[in-house]
Amino acid sequence: MLESDENVNEETPEGAVDGAAAEPAGESPTSPAVDDAPDQVAEEVVAPEEPAEEPTADEVAEESAGGDAPADDAAPAEEAPAATEDPSPEEALTPKQARKRARSQHTGEARPQRSVEERTQERVERRRTKAKQRRAYRVKRRERRAGQPHGGATTTPVDHVAQQGTLKVRQGVVVSDKADKTITVRIDVARQHRMYKKIVRTSSTLHAHDEQNQAHVGDTVRVIESRPLSRSKRWRLVEVLERAR
Repeated sequence: MLESDENVNEETPEGAVDGAAAEPAGESPTSPAVDDAPDQVAEEVVAPEEPAEEPTADEVAEESAGGDAPADDAAPAEEAPAATEDPSPEEALTPKQARKRARSQHTGEARPQRSVEERTQERVERRRTKAKQRRAYRVKRRERRAGQPHGGATTTPVDHVAQQGTLKVRQGVVVSDKADKTITVRIDVARQHRMYKKIVRTSSTLHAHDEQNQAHVGDTVRVIESRPLSRSKRWRLVEVLERAR
């Protein structure tokens, strides 16, 4: 076996083996199709684009001036229809609406710095103006009230009782006259029940002032409401309608 291997090695020259092995590798540089294609692709990819010329400062200024001019010319044309409209007069606005409009038109500029004395003086002036307006409003209100009668009533004089309102009047029977200048009157009330329509009779007692001690037990009297005369007396005797039998 060793001899056969040596014979093979001797028969095969080194250059043949090297040339056979190197031949495939050498095909790539000798092949024109393979050589040309990478160069073309490289040229296409590597070829840089020509840089655009940057405008100069003068050209930029001219373009900006030329671009703004049409916008300025078009602005008055758009605002022209709005100017023709008649704005609503300030007198038609309420004070609240006027303040709201003034706030909406405020540019937001900061007011100049003021000292403490200036702010105090401005506050005093504002208070004086408001006080003057209040006085004028009160004068006008008094004039309107003086020209119109109160409650639409006539100016004819009325008695004191009518000015106090309608006083309550009750009719009852005297049940006690033991106290001096005081009588106890029973008030009988008969009314119909709302739901059952039955006549319901109730009674209540009250104390009335009798200055002359005219009424006695069993008399039918009429009493009227009055100012508090004592702890329990809020009525006074008007007249005796019927004497007891």
